[in-house]
Amino acid sequence: MTAALQTIALEKRFGGLVATDKVSLTLAHGARHALIGPNGAGKTTFVNLLTGVLPTNGGQILLDGVDITRKSQIQRARMGLGRTFQINQLFGAMTPVESIGLAVSERMGGGGDFWRGIGTRADIMNEIAGLIDRFRLTEVMDQPTHLLPYGKQRLLEIALALASNPRVLLLDEPAAGVPEAERAELLQTLAELPRDVSILLIEHDMDLVFSFADRITVLVNGAHFAEGSPQQIMSDPSVQQVYLGSEEHA
Repeated sequence: MTAALQTIALEKRFGGLVATDKVSLTLAHGARHALIGPNGAGKTTFVNLLTGVLPTNGGQILLDGVDITRKSQIQRARMGLGRTFQINQLFGAMTPVESIGLAVSERMGGGGDFWRGIGTRADIMNEIAGLIDRFRLTEVMDQPTHLLPYGKQRLLEIALALASNPRVLLLDEPAAGVPEAERAELLQTLAELPRDVSILLIEHDMDLVFSFADRITVLVNGAHFAEGSPQQIMSDPSVQQVYLGSEEHA
């Protein structure tokens, strides 16, 4: 069986700096896989290579066995690769219902007809309602997004990513900036994400990483440093030395 997502000796250089050093990673179907590492480890660069934000200098990226290394960002998204961002990319004046409705309508071919035809499309209405409920947005669904608590904004961003119906979802620091009082709701929602979506989580928060992931890859200086189950990574002395045991988690 092919992997949901796979990189083979992926490489990125910025002049003389090697930011991604021949990294090979396999994301299994239905996986909950975390990518961690200290500051400067190359996590963001790696995600930008996966999504096509940056071109590679070598290696391959396979989505369900199909080489997407030279595909554009839009092509990768249409093939089933979704992502969220460290800083949310939301439309502040739109409500959650409007934002999710637009995303679902666009995927289903409604596009510019969204504002006129949403009430006549039961399939779109049902999917919007399902996402609003799943991501715990019912109480704020008609409020402008810029007025929402930050935890709700992060939930909305993940809902929008899921509205594109991805096969693989890259979650880039979903807990970043979320106040402690709102974190439990975020963690619970992440735990309930559908298993037919394979997830690669990039995260600083070790509580989230160890509660969410069933496999963890550690990057150090742009290179694959270690990989294993949460228990194996937690007990690995070399990982503790370079990352988990350091005072600065990144």
